[in-house]
Amino acid sequence: MNLPFDGAISAFFQHGAPDAIREAIRAAGKDNILGDDYPYSKRMGRKKYEASLTAMQIELVKMQSWAKASGVRIAVVFEGRDAAGKGGTIKRLREHLNPRGAHVVALPKPSEIERTQWYFQRYIRHLPAAGEIVCYDRSWYNRGVVETVFGFCTDAERALFFDQAPAFEKMLVQDGIILIKIWLNVGRAEQLRRMLGREGDPLKQWKLSWIDVEGLKKWDEYSAAITRMLERTHSDHAPWTIIRSDDKRRARLAAIRRVLSAVPYDNKDVDAIGDVDPLVSAGLEIWSPAEGTDD
Repeated sequence: MNLPFDGAISAFFQHGAPDAIREAIRAAGKDNILGDDYPYSKRMGRKKYEASLTAMQIELVKMQSWAKASGVRIAVVFEGRDAAGKGGTIKRLREHLNPRGAHVVALPKPSEIERTQWYFQRYIRHLPAAGEIVCYDRSWYNRGVVETVFGFCTDAERALFFDQAPAFEKMLVQDGIILIKIWLNVGRAEQLRRMLGREGDPLKQWKLSWIDVEGLKKWDEYSAAITRMLERTHSDHAPWTIIRSDDKRRARLAAIRRVLSAVPYDNKDVDAIGDVDPLVSAGLEIWSPAEGTDD
């Protein structure tokens, strides 16, 4: 089978990954969590996960019905490193919602015309109307992380972004939009294991890009950019929720729980939503850039 990018991910695993990361992947079983500092050694059991997911998806349906009746606008920003689980989490969040009122925004690189516009302009076009839920699968934070790491923006453009982003988000919140920002944080070994899985699966190879491949070599650069971005854009009106996503099941539940908790919809079943696990989902205090560095 031909591998995308000439098997560059496998080549990185064999020759470029730190020894500790490579050995962790080789030694791990299917259900093992690879990160040494992750609070659980095994992923959540399927039965418990599916029962919790179903209960919360019922709550999401109730939330959407309330949003439609009340005209509330909900925007959820999903960010994270490559293979952190953004797409899978959004899929479970929207799975049983009416797609007419629950949209996903996953924009390609800006066109030549868009590059001449105000940076936030193309994202504004997709903000929710009354009764709508919009999930951004990556967002305006591309400038704070990916564009920074790969040199796609200038220092001046990045500085302007950090000046404007908090004010931009404050305007959204002041106008009545419920804005939820989620950073899915995956460890280096788990990220590489997932990328290898994508490389070897013809049904998932479409998820890979050359940026994903080159990004594997830039873990520390990403860590520095993410740290700066989180610190500069975490605010009282638009705080970041960090969710440790080495276990996809716990991460999906934590993200949906965060959304349900942030929206004041009618007839909320707090037992169905469950309690926040502070070891998996919290504020900036659980952001950990150090795991898997080259130092």
